[in-house]
Amino acid sequence: MAQANSNIQVACIGFGIMGQGDCRTASSLPGVKIAAVCDVYDGRLKKAKEVYGAGTFTTREYEEVLSRKDIDAVIIATPDHWHARMAIDAMEAGKDVYCQKPMVQKVEEGLGVVDTWRRTKRIFQVGSQRVSSVLYAKAREVIRSGVLGKIHMVESFLDRNSALGAWQYSIPPDASPESIDWKRFLGQAPPRNFDPIRLFRWRNYQDYGTGVAGDLFVHLISGIHFVMDSMGPTRIVTMGGLHYWLDGRDVPDIMMGMYEYPETKTHAAFEMSLRCNFEAGGGDGQGFRFIGTDGVLSLNVGSGFTISRKPKDREPGNTFGTFDKENQEKGLAAYRQKYPPQRPTTAMMQGVSEERYTLPAGYAEQTAHHQNFFDAVRSRQQVVENAEFGFRAAAPALLSNTSFFEKKICLWDPEAMRVKG
Repeated sequence: MAQANSNIQVACIGFGIMGQGDCRTASSLPGVKIAAVCDVYDGRLKKAKEVYGAGTFTTREYEEVLSRKDIDAVIIATPDHWHARMAIDAMEAGKDVYCQKPMVQKVEEGLGVVDTWRRTKRIFQVGSQRVSSVLYAKAREVIRSGVLGKIHMVESFLDRNSALGAWQYSIPPDASPESIDWKRFLGQAPPRNFDPIRLFRWRNYQDYGTGVAGDLFVHLISGIHFVMDSMGPTRIVTMGGLHYWLDGRDVPDIMMGMYEYPETKTHAAFEMSLRCNFEAGGGDGQGFRFIGTDGVLSLNVGSGFTISRKPKDREPGNTFGTFDKENQEKGLAAYRQKYPPQRPTTAMMQGVSEERYTLPAGYAEQTAHHQNFFDAVRSRQQVVENAEFGFRAAAPALLSNTSFFEKKICLWDPEAMRVKG
């Protein structure tokens, strides 16, 4: 365990795009050192030494990293099918864990990670940075204040219209059975002949990844659960298809989901819709709309949000003009007795009022999320996005895939964290 005035020694398992990004952010923080890197591809082990020095310990075998007494914490940024096994092994080895989202690849793996976290009492953080962002904290504060009334609908989207956005990543020229430990990459996945495309573009395949639902919906769900103080939905249904990226992948490039959230002590019952579109021309970016009885909070990820509130109608309106003259006059007389004409006020004339919150210039939620984790490694105070939060966000995303591929409605118990039915 890192001492108060010493560096926190970190090992990264899976030094791909996210692993390198996580290491870059972590090593930019004071008192954090990348001491070891594990990857199945030799080129990325060489890259680790180029970036963090020739003395950086590198290996293809993650067990070697976990056996080192000088390692305090690990970043797990491997393909999804390794997350649960490595997270459990790391906590059992006495390491604190920063695990990329989704926390697990399969719903049935979740409670094993949660139980290990509870028993070992390690610091465990899932890498979906929304929960550490001041933007989401401010949105949560607004919704808790009640100025939007009761939230009964949430809409969210995350769209990408580029090749890299759709996971068409580069294949290194030296990719071969000699430079890659193919068997170790596969792990418990179905046996297959060597194919570097499946390694470097693993997000496109159900054997190793979780598609748009596990990779992207989980970000949206994490943010919504944090803002709404929610444990999760009880009913999940999705639809979509593979239309544009016909490159051999076996996951959809368009997905839409509907989620039913029950009433709890912290929020009213609400419905949530999620959307992800990878097709060219389908737009870019991500955002949320929290729609309340008294207003709407529209959040633009990375910039800020707008609160729009409309004064309540002075009267409900009427359709007496569609009746005969006698009933029209009687009805209007009774209506005006109940809703007498009012002199227009400034608020009535202005109509919708808006308030804005903008993120501070240069603010990076990814840095805040890593800082949150490493502060906890030192203080031993648990983080918000722990194993329970991470599983409650991952499960609805993974059940989105179940609904899509099996064409059914999925039922979920968010409190007990178990599939129903």
